[in-house]
Amino acid sequence: METEIQQASIKLKQFRAEIGKVIVGHQEVIEQVLTGLLTGGHILLEGVPGIGKTLLVKTLSQCLNLSFSRIQCTPDLMPADITGTNIIIEEPSGQKVFQFQPGPIFHNIILIDEINRATPKTQSALLEAMQELSVTVGGVKYELPRPFIVFATQNPIEMEGTYPLPEAQLDRFFYKIMIHSPALAELNEIVRRTTGQAAQPVVPVLNKDETLHLSELVRQIPVAPHLVEYVGKLVLASHPDSEFSPALVKQYVRYGASPRAAQSIVLAAKALALMEGKLNAVESNLVKAAYPALRHRLILNLEAETSAVTPEQIIDEIISQTPRLPPEVLNIISLTQP
Repeated sequence: METEIQQASIKLKQFRAEIGKVIVGHQEVIEQVLTGLLTGGHILLEGVPGIGKTLLVKTLSQCLNLSFSRIQCTPDLMPADITGTNIIIEEPSGQKVFQFQPGPIFHNIILIDEINRATPKTQSALLEAMQELSVTVGGVKYELPRPFIVFATQNPIEMEGTYPLPEAQLDRFFYKIMIHSPALAELNEIVRRTTGQAAQPVVPVLNKDETLHLSELVRQIPVAPHLVEYVGKLVLASHPDSEFSPALVKQYVRYGASPRAAQSIVLAAKALALMEGKLNAVESNLVKAAYPALRHRLILNLEAETSAVTPEQIIDEIISQTPRLPPEVLNIISLTQP
């Protein structure tokens, strides 16, 4: 297994290098997107227009030998436009029958642009497909292809004509990734690449079978029991009525993260360990995974909004106040200290 992990780590470094041919900077974002790919988790990308959200996902799909589809959300987009519908066709015998016409959701990598522009009814159809990995049309259930990963984008500065995702639906996203504007050096490199000769095309690095195998390999990477307990305490500390919650949570958080958050952190830590070529996930992997796994699962109260308190500040406090070792180990340390 050690040899297999090392080979996978080398392959994933090649994958990131191919994405780097097109995407300038955003190394942490690329790592988080790749984590979603390895775990089969759906990703919500948030950032202002023009900073490469769509380009990042399109480049990711080009590095994979998988089918890709893009859905541009608008207020008039209907669920059938995504899932597909039954149409009437005429057979050679002249008999007319219904035939299912698959929608754009029937691909491996799905880019949903501006998901907050779709109506709640359409959002519900999308999120049902994400959760069940299938769609039902005309009473017939159709399985979606594997792997099936959704990358949804939303624009935080435009509120007119949008339908914010409800908190319960946000919880179905594995990660929420914040994409920020590039630094000066990165902006200069973007301009240089995009205003000169055509960019070098990316080469597919992984195929369908390799992607599925890596997802299975991720789940085989062990996490120590005390680290699993640490993740549980992190999630419980996000609840204002928990014995583990710090003062900042009790003051500003209305509802904490669900068990899906703990699952996401542990799975993401395993994927990060695989990318680094480690045989097991370590504490730093868990801490790195906590931010994108928790930020969209914390529901802040009105006082937090008026005080401009961010989810990241809450997560900082949770991590700093949560013991990272089990009580028995902490007791031994305190007894051995002079």
